[in-house]
Amino acid sequence: MKTNYFKLIAFTCFSILIVSCSKNKEQKQFSVAEYEAAAKHMDRSLYSLVHNQVAGSKFIGNNKLIYSTKNKDGKKYILVDTASKTKKEAFDHQKLSNVLSRETDKEVKSSDLPIYSVSFSDDLKTLNFTTNRQKYSYNIENNTLSKKISKLKKASRNENVSPNGKLATYIDNFNLWIRNLETDKKTQITFDGKQDYGYATNNAGWTKSDGAVVKWSPNSDKIATFQQDARGVGMMYLTSSNVGHPKLEAWKHPLPGDDKIFTIERVIIHLGNKPKTVRLKMGKDFQRGSTTDHIAGRGGILLDAQWNKEGTKFAFVSGSRDHKVAHLQIADAKTGNVASIHKEEVATYYESGVNVENWKVLFDSNEFIWYSEKTNWGHIYLYDLETKKLKNKITSGDWLVKQIKSIDEKNRQIYFTGGGKEAGNPYHNYFYKVNFDGSKNINLTPSKGTHSVTFSDDYSTFVDIYSTITNPPISVLRNEKGEKIMDLETADISELKANNWQEPIEFSVKARDEKTDLYGLMFLPSHYDESKKYPVLNYIYPGPQSGSVGNYRFRPVWRDFQTAAELGFVVVAVDAMGTPMRSKSFHDAYYGNMGDNGLPDNITAIKQLAQKYKGMDIEKVGIWGHSGGGFASTRAVFAYPEFYDVAVSGAGNHDNRNYEADWGEKWQGLLVEGNLEGKVDGTTNYDNQANQLIAKDLKGKLLITHGSMDNNVPPSNTMLVVEALIKANKDFDMILFPNKRHGYGDMTKYMTRKRWDYFVTHLLNAKPAKNFKLK
Repeated sequence: MKTNYFKLIAFTCFSILIVSCSKNKEQKQFSVAEYEAAAKHMDRSLYSLVHNQVAGSKFIGNNKLIYSTKNKDGKKYILVDTASKTKKEAFDHQKLSNVLSRETDKEVKSSDLPIYSVSFSDDLKTLNFTTNRQKYSYNIENNTLSKKISKLKKASRNENVSPNGKLATYIDNFNLWIRNLETDKKTQITFDGKQDYGYATNNAGWTKSDGAVVKWSPNSDKIATFQQDARGVGMMYLTSSNVGHPKLEAWKHPLPGDDKIFTIERVIIHLGNKPKTVRLKMGKDFQRGSTTDHIAGRGGILLDAQWNKEGTKFAFVSGSRDHKVAHLQIADAKTGNVASIHKEEVATYYESGVNVENWKVLFDSNEFIWYSEKTNWGHIYLYDLETKKLKNKITSGDWLVKQIKSIDEKNRQIYFTGGGKEAGNPYHNYFYKVNFDGSKNINLTPSKGTHSVTFSDDYSTFVDIYSTITNPPISVLRNEKGEKIMDLETADISELKANNWQEPIEFSVKARDEKTDLYGLMFLPSHYDESKKYPVLNYIYPGPQSGSVGNYRFRPVWRDFQTAAELGFVVVAVDAMGTPMRSKSFHDAYYGNMGDNGLPDNITAIKQLAQKYKGMDIEKVGIWGHSGGGFASTRAVFAYPEFYDVAVSGAGNHDNRNYEADWGEKWQGLLVEGNLEGKVDGTTNYDNQANQLIAKDLKGKLLITHGSMDNNVPPSNTMLVVEALIKANKDFDMILFPNKRHGYGDMTKYMTRKRWDYFVTHLLNAKPAKNFKLK
């Protein structure tokens, strides 16, 4: 009897185990409808559901303002009188729509006027705008419309137009030419350019263009540029996938450790009847910038370059190959003589601001402003141009100047954005005004949030638009003291909320050092239930030039974060140590060890959040990212397999010895062979960031993707990891996009869906929706 009793118990337990296993193996099948419902959270049309925002604000003189605003009934243009603190419709919208309908021979709705670049004449009688690529003037009193026909020829995409709008420079056969936009006459202005030694060449390896890189003088009679020396610089190659012979794409692309990298010989070209080239009397410069991995900005403007207003002096900053030295110099445009003004050398890398250079030579007062992080915080300093000695600190404290926006030399005041000075999130942008001597540092935008502003010409008034992650934009008019003059618009998100919009959660936790504050965003599913468990997805972009979030303003859509959450995950993005807009030491956190990728901070942040949000299942963690994020997400499952289970890696720069020299040598340092004791043993100081060297440690699931014609991050980066995984006999998944560039182009939606499928399969143990196509 006793034996039979135990047999019965054993049989019952075994039966329960069978049933339990059967239930555990039961996989949820996602429907197309569920995927579609989730995908709605990343629909760009959600932006149109945020009503009553201010857009395109422009001052008319100093006491009038025009802007547009839109709600569910359509768009209107508003005219503000700053003196009387009143606002009204800027013109009769119906009358203009009637005139435009006749002009274009199609119906134009008064609630949706297709006009852009709108401005008023000073007397408010004429409205200027562009529609259908045609410029018009509208006489409000007479209700008449007239086309504005320019006498100037249109500049092409690769031409760089002069300040007076009459000339355009371009490259032809490695030399610079000028085209007169009035007469269309073309004039060659340099003559010794040749292959790999051309003028104004826009090639940084990781990015390139056919346009010229120049800095026009204010009076349009001179051009500051360079002759790029790419002779002997190594090549990069890509080949297309097609029937027949593949097409070869080949270009100069220096790598860390190369003996030969891009250098430039600076020149100033005098225009006129007989163009003359003055070569600056100095050695070759490394092709380095103080804010970016290139010396060319948008539109081909030469960065770290400044003319005096007469066009007789040209100031510029030269950088060392490793970015540790920044050297301010001034050239005489006529003679080419170069004077050394100021030099700063740092232990890691010098930057002159957050994405914008903050140095400025004040020729009229014989002074210059210099940006430095020598106190561990980015601040600006005033120097004497003749003695080269420091006159005074302009800003100071445990916060940073981000960008100088304007300098009022007459009143000796500087307008700039800063972060960390006000309580709360240090990533919020605030606008300040300070005197040259450092006195009266005023916060012009005191309301909590990230601000963007538009000033009147005399800086007496400005439009202030501010928001936070959860508070939509509020637009107000302020005076030169930052005092509110009047409200303009308050954004309405009621319709957005009615469409199931979910508020992101902004959080602050401690970094790996248990002292430093970290900030980030978390996204919970709308059906979040703390009694249930949700795997965690970690989005990552490690920088070091930017972070995973960075800008904490209001957005209706944050990538596909909420969409991923709706599928049954908790999504986390962290601005880890090693990213900008904080202290210098914060930014330097993993200098020389890019393999760190801020991953220790992401892990500790997720663990801390899980203590508060009990539904987070940190036994199941996925991670994804693209480019630098692809590098980091792959690193995560190699270096931290006990924490990260699944990774989706897009176009990763897995070994920066295979990425462009400027990038690697700035953040990792110059390539040095040998160990720390200097012994040449087959190792280098780049080994600590090379993903292929630890690929053998993969334990979880990995999906690697890359475009075969990626000319930003060459696909050889991914192939190094693939080879190492195969040698280590590791299973992984891979998608190679034939003939696609860095962002995959029209394959982006396909890849996004595949990423969801991968996490659904391997973290939720569910079946992805069949035949779902992301719209």
